[in-house]
Amino acid sequence: MSRQHTAPVILNGECTITLSQLSFTATQGGVSEADIQELVHKHPGSLPVEEVDPSFKSPVAICRELMTPAGAIDNLLVTPSGLPILVECKLWRNPESRREVVGQILDYAKELSRWTSSDLQREVSRRLGRPGNAMLDLVRAVDPAVDEITFNDALSHNLRRGRFLLLIVGDGIREGVESIAEYLQRHAGLHFSMGLVEMPIFALPGGGLLVTPRILARTASITRTVISVPDGHRVVHGDDATPENGDDLDTDRQAIASERLQFWTDFLQHLRIDDPEQPMPNASRTGYIAVMMPAPNGSSWLTAYRDKAKNSLGIFLSASRNSAGEFAMQTIVEAWEDIKGDLGGTATIIDRNGRKTIADSKFFPALNTSAGKSEAFAWLAERVNTFVNVLRARVRSAAIDYEGRGH
Repeated sequence: MSRQHTAPVILNGECTITLSQLSFTATQGGVSEADIQELVHKHPGSLPVEEVDPSFKSPVAICRELMTPAGAIDNLLVTPSGLPILVECKLWRNPESRREVVGQILDYAKELSRWTSSDLQREVSRRLGRPGNAMLDLVRAVDPAVDEITFNDALSHNLRRGRFLLLIVGDGIREGVESIAEYLQRHAGLHFSMGLVEMPIFALPGGGLLVTPRILARTASITRTVISVPDGHRVVHGDDATPENGDDLDTDRQAIASERLQFWTDFLQHLRIDDPEQPMPNASRTGYIAVMMPAPNGSSWLTAYRDKAKNSLGIFLSASRNSAGEFAMQTIVEAWEDIKGDLGGTATIIDRNGRKTIADSKFFPALNTSAGKSEAFAWLAERVNTFVNVLRARVRSAAIDYEGRGH
C-alpha cells in the first residue's frame, strides 16, 4: 500500500481547522524551488538532520548557490564541528528529475572532496561578497566557542574523506527510492550520509507556516560499500582514473584507452532510456560499459560491449557471484519463455563462465566507418533500452525475494 499523508488539523475548543497545503509551483502563490532554498537557509533547524545522521547536529546556514565545477549547490550548511551539509531542493516536475538529482548532488560531493578548507572558505567568501573567513564568522555567530584551528583542521579532514551529509529536499519524492543504492555504489570513496526529505508546507490561520518534514529514505537503510583510503591517497572515479605520470602507460595503450573513451562517449549521445529511474552509464576506457540494475551492493548490471576485432557489439546481463544479482539472473533465465518475446526475438541464453544469462549481439561489417558506427549505435541503444525495460523490474523483484529469504 502506498503512503498516504493527510493535512494537519488544529483543534481549538469547538473549532476544527484543517490546514491547506501550499502547492509546489512558481505560479499563483505557490512554493518554488527558490522558496524552499530560502526556507532552508533562514531556518536550518527545519531540516531533520539529526534523524538522518546525529553527527551533523546544530547545522549553520552558510550560503545558497555555491558554485563548484559540477554546478551550483542549492544550500551549503556546516556544523560547528566542521562537517559540511549539502542540500539540493527539487520539485519533481518531470521523470528526469528523479533520476538526475541523486547523481547531481553526488557530483557536488565528489567535487568538494577535492577541495581544502581554504578552497571552501575562499569560494564562500566570494559568493557572499565578504572579506576574510566568512564561513567561520557565520559559525562563530552561532557558537562563539568554536576554535579556528580545530574547525579548519576538521573541515579539511572531512572534505578529504568525503564526509558529508547530502539532503535532497522536495515536494514529494514518491518513486524510485531503491535506485539510490545504484548511484551510491558508484561513489564508494565518499563517506557520506544521505537523506531524502519531503517538505510539506501548510498555511496557518492568521499567517505563518507549518512545515512538517518527513524522511523518506536515509543511508541507514541503504546498503553501500565504503572504501577507507589512507591519508595522502585518493580514490579515482570512473573516467578520472588516468595515470598521473604519462610514462605509466605506453603510447599505444594510451591511444587505445582514448579511442575507447571517445567511442563510448559518442554512444552515450545516442542512448535514450525510457525508465526515469534508470541511472545512465558512464563512458569507459575499456571495451565495455556497465548499466546498473536495482540489486543490493551493485550486484547486478547490464554489460554493453564492443568486440573491435570482430566488428561486433553486444549486451548481456551480469552479476556478482553468490549475490542477490546472481539470484535475479538465475530467476530471469528460468522465466525465459515468458520474456524472450519482449526482448525482440534476437536475444538468447548463453553460458558465461558456467553461468547462464541473457544476451544479444550483432556483427557490423562497416563499424569503422561513420555510417556503420551510427547504425551500430542505434542498434545498441535500442538493445540497452529494451533490456532495461524488460529486465529491470524483474531484477528488483528477484532481489527483494532474495533478501526476504534471509541472505
